[in-house]
Amino acid sequence: MTDTSALERAPQHSSTEHFDVIIVGAGISGVGGAYHLRQQRPGARFVVLEALGDFGGTWRSHTYPGIRSDSDLYTFGYRFKPWVGPPIASAAEILKYMGEVIEDNDLARHIRYGHKITRASWSSQDKLWTLEVTRSDGATQRFTTNFLWMCQGYYRQLQGYTPQWPGMSDYTGQIIHPQEWPENLDYKGKRVVVIGSGATAATLVPAIAGDCDHVTLLQRSPTYFVPGRNENDLANTLRELQIDETWIHEIVRRKALFDQEMFTHRAIAEPDAVKAELLEGVKAFLGEDFDIAKHFTPRYRPWRQRIAFVPDGDLFQGIASGKASVVTDEIERFTPTGLLLKSGETLDADIIITATGFNLNVLGDIDFVVDGKPLNFADTVTYRGMMFTGVPNMVWVFGYFRASWTLRADLIADFVCRLLAHMDERGAKQIEVALRPQDKDMPLSGWIDPENFNPGYLMRGMHLLPKAGDKPEWRHTQDYWAEKDALPAIDLDEASFVYS
Repeated sequence: MTDTSALERAPQHSSTEHFDVIIVGAGISGVGGAYHLRQQRPGARFVVLEALGDFGGTWRSHTYPGIRSDSDLYTFGYRFKPWVGPPIASAAEILKYMGEVIEDNDLARHIRYGHKITRASWSSQDKLWTLEVTRSDGATQRFTTNFLWMCQGYYRQLQGYTPQWPGMSDYTGQIIHPQEWPENLDYKGKRVVVIGSGATAATLVPAIAGDCDHVTLLQRSPTYFVPGRNENDLANTLRELQIDETWIHEIVRRKALFDQEMFTHRAIAEPDAVKAELLEGVKAFLGEDFDIAKHFTPRYRPWRQRIAFVPDGDLFQGIASGKASVVTDEIERFTPTGLLLKSGETLDADIIITATGFNLNVLGDIDFVVDGKPLNFADTVTYRGMMFTGVPNMVWVFGYFRASWTLRADLIADFVCRLLAHMDERGAKQIEVALRPQDKDMPLSGWIDPENFNPGYLMRGMHLLPKAGDKPEWRHTQDYWAEKDALPAIDLDEASFVYS
């Protein structure tokens, strides 16, 4: 349940408030962080600042038809709250789940909605962050905090990425990005082209296919999908045995994580076998005569980009029924009535939807300053993908690509609470990470190894992200199965941590 009185209780004039910890963002990471802070640091004064008018982040701001998770809710859900619905869930179901977390744990009173941070300044003299905030009512407010916990995600919620093609201004229909979906878009009986090949496109096409005259999925190159029933047989069996939901959640979660680890290992160790299995799953819906090689066989090995689960194979069912079709080609230009492709084929469309990705948003597009100097995160080196050299008293939640985002949000929450307790024990007011003597000549590279994982949005924005080293401490490994043991075992007194 949303705390609708949060803005009413906030001062209506410019003022300064102080908190021990400020969490930025009330999405999946921020709500989880607030829960862990209340449980593990019950005496801490904290607030969650959210730019949107309600909790949920992506699940609140994205309103295109059919929006759903692309990974299972037994691992995308929090470890502390059982998930009782289907493995793949709609945005409405996820918001309901998050709302229950907020209500059950009395978190609403800690959240301020409509609070957009524009500037964050660190003072080593005062050992404080000062945040300049613009509220949705137009007022400005200042906050100070000892510790900043960045849970705002990594892309711009309200503005997607649309490439610029020749002739776009000539097109007489509507061009829409899913992140900017109009409230009352009428696509019934219309010819629609969805440009893209990822999870968003795979969600949109089956969601609108029944109402459109026809919908065409236009992709430059294919991606991998995992079609399957939106059921978990193990969970169903345990419920038939009347096992407690808390136990069911933990057992199914562990089984899902075990299966994901095996799949990830196989995707790297035996990519050809995994590729064949994935393509067989598509062929089961589309049949032997469909051109799987052209339309659903990617040029890269499995897991070099994210693999989306397609519940009940709905995308492929839509194609098999004739309500949807797929075209694999490149765009030459837009025309007044649609698209001219490089093959010479034309696609007429009343509406063109650009499901072409999003824009990387490094730490909320906030103007960061450290001791009077503007901060460029690309000049820093990351400590395990959550802290940065030269940036005191701050942790960033950046989740996993090959496992659920929330798994890392939970792990980092434990780390933050343990770090705050350790600072109290030492009497320290400031913590930052620094390269050790043995790290000074360490070769540096981009945030993510493109040979390991290379989606377009990361490749476009790599220059904005912190650097990584060649040691586990100085990179985001993207390996949950290693980090679930490594992060809790971090020695907070080792030389990478500098206290004052």
